Amino acid sequence: MSRVDLHVIPYLCVLYLLAFLDRVNISNANLYGMSTELKLTGNKFNNALVIFFIPYVIFEIPSNILLKKFSPHVWLSGCMFLFGVVTICQGLVQSYSGLLATRFFLGVLETGMFPGCFYVLGMWYKRTEAQRRYSFFFSSTTLAGAFGGLLAAAIGKMNGMRGYLGWRWVFILEGSLTVFVSFFFFFLLPDFPEQAKWLGPEERAYIKARLEVDQGRSAAERSITARDAANVFKDYKVFLGGFMYFFPIVPAYAYAYFSPGIIRGYGYSPISTQLHSVPPWACAFGFAMLTAYISDKTRHRFLVAVFAFTTALVGFAMLISIHNHRQAQYAALFLVAMGTYGAMPIVVCWFNMNLGGHHRRSVGTAWQVGFGNIGGRIYGA
Repeated sequence: MSRVDLHVIPYLCVLYLLAFLDRVNISNANLYGMSTELKLTGNKFNNALVIFFIPYVIFEIPSNILLKKFSPHVWLSGCMFLFGVVTICQGLVQSYSGLLATRFFLGVLETGMFPGCFYVLGMWYKRTEAQRRYSFFFSSTTLAGAFGGLLAAAIGKMNGMRGYLGWRWVFILEGSLTVFVSFFFFFLLPDFPEQAKWLGPEERAYIKARLEVDQGRSAAERSITARDAANVFKDYKVFLGGFMYFFPIVPAYAYAYFSPGIIRGYGYSPISTQLHSVPPWACAFGFAMLTAYISDKTRHRFLVAVFAFTTALVGFAMLISIHNHRQAQYAALFLVAMGTYGAMPIVVCWFNMNLGGHHRRSVGTAWQVGFGNIGGRIYGA
């Protein structure tokens, strides 16, 4: 299983780190004058955030069905290449309408990344060993936040180079990195255990047998039909899974999109703001891995998730009630990031690992992530 970890976890983590980075780097770019140059007055910046979620929500289930049809390494690396190109284009737009168009297509192409990676992960591990892997993968979002702040701070020094403001270089360089990595990932991304060429026949049989004992037959040989997708929704608990993810997604995106603006409000320069955004993300990673270890060790999800959510609530309470005390407000951002990004992987793992077989897991995971991301629409209200 250590060999499985080395072939599966690192590549999926890097994939989603780059996907999340390309999604939320608009908040880093905005610190370098994007709204001013594109004349984003009123709610235009929020509209640019929200339009991403429309295709992102709609195409989750179709994307997971296509992932099984074409195999993960083909589908995920192809989408990765294309959303990297769109991110580069985002740095070249000249108007508000151009920004909306690139954000829309970014949503189309990123729609399968998160549920697709969770779908692949769930087909490799038993329920009792999954949480640490899920949380480590999910924590690539926190690493993306930390890495994005450091990278944006460095890129900010390129302001004015070749006639481009710093915000354009944020998109261009980070999108170029994604495109570059996608070529290697066509060969490196893991497929399902039944397709893994780096496993011998006996090893594939072993992985299949241990998962059948834990979760039942996978039905990997049968394609997913519209009837299969409809049958998944006959179980009311599938609908509850969507709501389980909907509620934490609201504060998660609130933090990802608006924390740089909050920190900038403390009077820091743009580059200093980027650097101050890193520590909360780093602490969120450590907290998520701690809660994951406790959850797997105790084989319990509910109370661990409640503890993480309570941590986030304390942070929000501090932000609402404490004013004119910069250190306390900055400390509250740590609690919000730790609690929110510590609870979300537990919620997703809890739901996903109780969906047996390719059909239920493919459709159910996409439904949970798709419905949950409707919460991102709130910021356009």
